[in-house]
Amino acid sequence: MPAFDSVWTNVHLATITDGEVRDAALAVRDGRIVWLGPRSELPRGSTGATHDGRGAWVTPGLIDCHTHIVYAGNRSDEFEARLNGATYEEIARAGGGIVSTLRATRAASADELLAASLPRVRALLAEGVTTLEVKSGYGLSLEAEAKMLRVARRIGAELPVTVRTTFLGAHALPPEFEGRADDYVDEVCTRMLPALAAEGLVDAVDAFCETIGFTPAQVERVFGAARGLGLPVKLHAEQLSDQSGAGLVARFGGLSADHLEWLSPQGIIAMASAGTVAVLLPGAFYFLRETRLPPVQGLRDAAVPIAIATDCNPGTSPLTSMLLALNMACTLFRLTPAEALAGATIHAAQALGLQSETGSLEIGKRADFVLWEIERPADLCYAIGFNPCRSVVRAGRELSRPAGG
Repeated sequence: MPAFDSVWTNVHLATITDGEVRDAALAVRDGRIVWLGPRSELPRGSTGATHDGRGAWVTPGLIDCHTHIVYAGNRSDEFEARLNGATYEEIARAGGGIVSTLRATRAASADELLAASLPRVRALLAEGVTTLEVKSGYGLSLEAEAKMLRVARRIGAELPVTVRTTFLGAHALPPEFEGRADDYVDEVCTRMLPALAAEGLVDAVDAFCETIGFTPAQVERVFGAARGLGLPVKLHAEQLSDQSGAGLVARFGGLSADHLEWLSPQGIIAMASAGTVAVLLPGAFYFLRETRLPPVQGLRDAAVPIAIATDCNPGTSPLTSMLLALNMACTLFRLTPAEALAGATIHAAQALGLQSETGSLEIGKRADFVLWEIERPADLCYAIGFNPCRSVVRAGRELSRPAGG
């Protein structure tokens, strides 16, 4: 007689990796999925608390694998300036952009940063997000970067979400290092990264490889320091121009290359060979009114995994809805709903190095899943401004119940 902690019945499963199972059941023990399949095949005499899913569709918990969600300040003035003709690069070179958020973030206390960030995170959780990546990169000093990363850790302690932290010290050049980019890279590699890693604040290392960011040679130094500490790497690559960043991060066995509007065929080949995930960020594409599409068909042809994320940040993607990101991925980038949903689950998990833990409904994986009041999984990509999330289960524990449930 199988002993389960809990069993969900009368559900339809979108497993992501093994197709759909209608009229199904799913069983949990010790926070892990231990059985799933057709309800008629549920082992007889099994014990455990039983939950009637009332015909809901169940997907893995959504994963937002690229965010800058911890920040202070507001950049609606830059949004207005772009509408009046200013470019992203012009705003950045005039002292706006990332440096504007740097000033506000440095001035905020840790408690103020946390208070500003929690509503943004809660908005994601309300739509079924159970795993979240949080980058630093708005402090750009050891003290301020540590503050941001500690706040990210606090989010994971205070809210029911798994948080993975990414050190993005090579995001922009702070004002005190103006004209001394190589000196700042030295600071990142020899002082900031070792100290933050020693404190246990860093799960991965990122950089911004761009004409207004850091050169490939400078990024290579950051990646070398990261790998020397045993930390995986990822990269903001080919967003505004082709700097061959995708090939660079692939050479270091990187988890992901993100943005990729200017990705070359050579970059695609490198990513495919390295198993590097392509993280597409339709919110930034939409918000910046970009016109150059990432080479989705080339990524498909090379079997490069495609992930989707919000890129939540104050300047180029103030987006706190994974469901809207799914819709944008389909409408703007022409992904199919099945590709978009895989991009917000199993491929997003791979972009964080968590594919053995989460991202699909499989025996042995963490019991992070969502019950949706929808007719078919494609509905999650179809409706705009509608949240059909009925209930979220994280590590086997139901976090919310429908009214009267």
